[in-house]
Parts: sequence; C-alpha cells; structure tokens
Amino acid sequence: MTAVIRASVPSWIGPCTGLSPRCFRRLVTAVRRETAAGLQRGRPWRLPLEDRILLVTAYWRTNLTMRQIAPLFGTSKSAADRIIDHLGPLLALQSRKRFAKDTVLIVDGTLVPTRDHTIAEQSKDYRYSTAHQVVIDADTRLVVVVGRPLPGNRHDSRGWEESGAKAAVGKAMTIADGGYQVTGLVIPHRRRKGEDLPAWKEAHNHSHKQVRARLEHTFARMKGWKMVRDCRLNGDGVHHAMLGIARLHTLALAG
Repeated sequence: MTAVIRASVPSWIGPCTGLSPRCFRRLVTAVRRETAAGLQRGRPWRLPLEDRILLVTAYWRTNLTMRQIAPLFGTSKSAADRIIDHLGPLLALQSRKRFAKDTVLIVDGTLVPTRDHTIAEQSKDYRYSTAHQVVIDADTRLVVVVGRPLPGNRHDSRGWEESGAKAAVGKAMTIADGGYQVTGLVIPHRRRKGEDLPAWKEAHNHSHKQVRARLEHTFARMKGWKMVRDCRLNGDGVHHAMLGIARLHTLALAG
C-alpha cells in the first residue's frame, strides 16, 4: 500500500504527536526500554514500535474511528484496535513520586465527554462525562499527576480525594479554586454577604488567579487532542488516553 503514514517520515511526527522528531525518538527509546523486560514469544507485530506509537498518538489526536485510522497506517481495523489497547497503558504518564520542599502545585478538574455510560454521568453541560483531577507544577507547568476518572457529576472537592490525586501529591503545597473548600488546599479568600474584602485579600486573590491560569492554559493545550473532547474508548481507555496525552504534553513542553 502506498501513501501510508510512517514514523520514518519526520513531517508526520509533529502533526500526530505534537513532538519534535528528537523528542519522539526519546519517547520510542523510553517505551522500548520499559517494555523490554515484558517481551513475550509469539507472533510479532507487523508494524515497528515507532509506527505503532505514531498510530496511537494519531488516534488520540484526531479521534478517528478504527475504520478510518487503520488504512492510514496500512493495517487492519482489528490490528489497530489491538495496538491501541496494548500501547495505550505503556504511554501513560507516571505520577511524580517526590516533590521538593518548595514545590508549588496547582490542581483543577476537567470534564471529558465519554461514550461509556458505565463510568460517566451527566455533568453541568448535560453531557455524559468523566471528571479528571489534573495537577501541574506551578513553576515548570509540567503535568505531575492525573487522577483516576470519576463520574462527571462528582464535585471537585470530593474528586480531589477519591481520584487518588490527594494521595499522590502528599504534603506538597497545592493551590486550587474556590470549589475545593474544606480540603486543606490554598484557595481564594471568600467574600461574605454584605462585606468587602480588605485590599490585601483582594491582592492575594488577584495573584492567586494569575497563578491558577497556568493550569487553564494546560487544559487548553490538552483539549487540542480531540480524544479529550469526545472519547469513544471504554473502561480504562479514557484514563490511559488522558495519561498518555499528559505525557506527550509534558514531553513537548520540556523539549
């Protein structure tokens, strides 16, 4: 078959992964190293590892169906489905285990519309969605934690703990918006009815909002991947896609 997408053609890497060819090669090397110990005997994959990784990232990027994505890579629909199921978890972001004492983190929740109604619920936009707690480093803006998906009607203050994000962050200083009351996180000062905030609290809220905007910028970049705007994956697929996209975003940002 001619005119198929291959990782050997550098011009395909940027549109499909958001990475430079150099960063993509580093990703392939890391995945190959991580999977080397788990190699099993059996029928080998038709596509090399770099092309399979490119297929998965292109699927997340475009949200094409299997019938559409498979011919682009010169493979069958069933093979493309197996590749995504196999490599999706291997491309997942690994949560950071330790944080320096002066590390400042930012957390917020984002909704991912999901077709699998067994893990989703109607959210505030009336679509069946899953809610994801995303944590970034305030200085580097790199994603450090993505919590497990929860039903879209789950409030952020509950999702913070139930998703596992709280346990992953530990005691690191974390700032959030006003939806995280009684969580112990650093949130803006609240204005009581009929009262005005003192000037120093207004100034604190202003700086707090400016810092939290960094996470909103991260969400905007991650939403460029169509998979997180309408996910057709079932079960753990949505979680693996979010973790994989977070890893690719982090690699692109870190260079």
